[in-house]
Amino acid sequence: MEDPKSDKKHVWDKVNNWEEELLFLKSIIDKTELVETIKWGGPIYVYNKKNVIGIGGFKNYFAIWFLNGVFLKDEKKKLINAQEDKTKSMRQWRFTSKEEVNETEVLEYILEAIENEKQGKIIKPAKKEAIVSELLEKEMKQNSALAEAFQKFSPYKQYEFLEYIETAKQEKTKLSRIEKVIPMILENIGLNDKYR
Repeated sequence: MEDPKSDKKHVWDKVNNWEEELLFLKSIIDKTELVETIKWGGPIYVYNKKNVIGIGGFKNYFAIWFLNGVFLKDEKKKLINAQEDKTKSMRQWRFTSKEEVNETEVLEYILEAIENEKQGKIIKPAKKEAIVSELLEKEMKQNSALAEAFQKFSPYKQYEFLEYIETAKQEKTKLSRIEKVIPMILENIGLNDKYR
């Protein structure tokens, strides 16, 4: 019979290269107030249920991720953005040996990350561009009840109506969509209320 362990080891090959190093990183993180959880198949450390850092081993290196690393001062120039165009806030600190891990420096970065989390520093998603629907504007100019009813909706719900009308490619589709939403607006029913 085959040794079941050999099978298991294969899956974690990449991480096993760095078992000792990752345990060393864990021992440093354990000195902070972060709580270890497992998310996305690896250890993620949270403060107040917010993800602060993660650690993991790869083929050629092991790393700490700072999930909002963009706010770190990074005076020692250790952090890299692994996916320049995709990740706005995450930063990685990579190591290729245990000797490279300077406990004092790593702790400094982690404590700063926790402090940033306490201050609520996060990148907010980009605001949506405002949408203007000339056809709906025209209808509202002619119908003050419609204009008043539209103003009662939250900006988000107004946006949903405008987006619905303006994503139609053809003028006639836009007009038929406007006809569909006018009674809804007058009755104060949001476009997607029935799904909420």
